[in-house]
Amino acid sequence: MQISVRILDTIPVTHNVRHYRVERPKGYNFSPGQATEVSIDREGWRDEKHPFTFTCLPGAEWLEFTIKSYFDHSGVTNELWSLGPGDGLILRDVWGTIQYKGPGTFIAGGAGVTPFIAILRQLQATGKLKGNRLIVSNRTEKDIILRDEFEAMDGLDVLWTVTGDSRSRLLQERIDADFTRRHVPDLQRNFYLCGPDAMVGDIRGLLEAAGADVGNVTWEK
Repeated sequence: MQISVRILDTIPVTHNVRHYRVERPKGYNFSPGQATEVSIDREGWRDEKHPFTFTCLPGAEWLEFTIKSYFDHSGVTNELWSLGPGDGLILRDVWGTIQYKGPGTFIAGGAGVTPFIAILRQLQATGKLKGNRLIVSNRTEKDIILRDEFEAMDGLDVLWTVTGDSRSRLLQERIDADFTRRHVPDLQRNFYLCGPDAMVGDIRGLLEAAGADVGNVTWEK
């Protein structure tokens, strides 16, 4: 299935991240954590597909994607930065493997936090956020996506760590075995992972080695 939609608005989030709000086709539904493949409706780009997660609430009048653009190479995210209201996108079927199974720890690397946005927003909207924790690793403070929004969520415990920002007052540690031992003490809970494949694989291994139940670990496959 392919559906053409128009961009309604673009909203700055960080120096290289924007919200893209687009038309919502009638009957087009998703669950928090799901995604679709998106193409730019321009000559030469219609067959260039890239997966993006929905970040709005399921009942919103529009669809929203929160997308990081990578300016160091020519690709969909770089081209998206040149778009604005009225420009077209192509959406496809909804899919996704990250589904909320109950209170737990969400661990993300950089833009890997995006599949968690709609989930955490929905939990906040329904008063079910208590007992969840968000841990996100970024290179610098300016790379943190929706910092103010996450920190303002009542009931959400947030931990930021940066790996390349020596002037930051935030935690400056990589998520490794020592980090897991000190900052993830409760292994008898759900875990949700998203980020670069290598990072997700490493964290899965760390959690399992520490005693977490592999059945409680959800990641984007």
